[in-house]
Amino acid sequence: MSRDRTVLSIDGGGIRGIIPAMVLDHLETRTGHRAADLFDLMVGTSTGGILALGLAQPDTEKPENSRFSARDLADLYANRGSQIFGKNLWRQFRSALGIFDESYSASPLEAALADYFDNNVLGDCRCPTIVTAYDLEARSTTFFKSFKPEHAQVLCKSAARATSAAPTFFEPAQLEVAGRSTSLIDGAVFLNSPVVSAYAEALKLFPGDKITVISLGTGELAQPISGKQAASWGKIGWMLPVLDCVFDGMSKAADYQMRLFLGERYQRFQLTLENATDALDDTTPENIRALFEATSTLIDREGVRLNQLIKQLQGLNSQEV
Repeated sequence: MSRDRTVLSIDGGGIRGIIPAMVLDHLETRTGHRAADLFDLMVGTSTGGILALGLAQPDTEKPENSRFSARDLADLYANRGSQIFGKNLWRQFRSALGIFDESYSASPLEAALADYFDNNVLGDCRCPTIVTAYDLEARSTTFFKSFKPEHAQVLCKSAARATSAAPTFFEPAQLEVAGRSTSLIDGAVFLNSPVVSAYAEALKLFPGDKITVISLGTGELAQPISGKQAASWGKIGWMLPVLDCVFDGMSKAADYQMRLFLGERYQRFQLTLENATDALDDTTPENIRALFEATSTLIDREGVRLNQLIKQLQGLNSQEV
């Protein structure tokens, strides 16, 4: 007998992870259930990977419950973001603003991940969870899967470090996978929105079941780039804008594909960044506040669709109980 399955996909976006975290907080609050109980599969890239892993963490004393709520993870960004993206003047000078070295030390990020994930391994995740990374040495994509035997003993904090190792921001993560040491970087370099891969994996995990996919964005770029501006850029001038364009373009292409694949059984919740900046590392109090406010506006604007989703999630959860 076929079942209804719901899949969660979360984009990359650095500090803008506040946006999907607060949308999930709304869903958790309204349904009365944690994300790991609402979704049959959670997939994330970069900051979305940190969120997916965080939502899947078991409680220390009661492993059948979740350790963190979505709000707890939103607070991670608000409270530790300025440490993770610390503006160390000497490092900024030494790296020439990221041109000759990574912009940030990975130590504060690793400390935060250690605090939130302890020594839990992927096999401990409360529901099937996947995060993306890119293997520099094998020159191949990597999908860390909590249900895959060779990944079950990978530390969650290590997988989170790998999926969020954004080039120019943090140095690559050194990790041993299936007995092989390698260097990994942010999965966003090939898949900023992992939604198509999430759907493909769900088809393999749940053959014959009816699949609904929920995709959460971290904000679309709003500021245009004029042809006149771009015409004067060389390699250095294009460095960050080209990454923004690639990430934004990949997410929009994936959104288009999923609408063709699933129609109404696919829902994308996204906003345009207007008052908040699109920088991955803008942790100023003003921008943090703007991200929270923008998400509140998104939740109000998408009230009808969110209410429909909440009813669906509540119905599925009551059937399983």
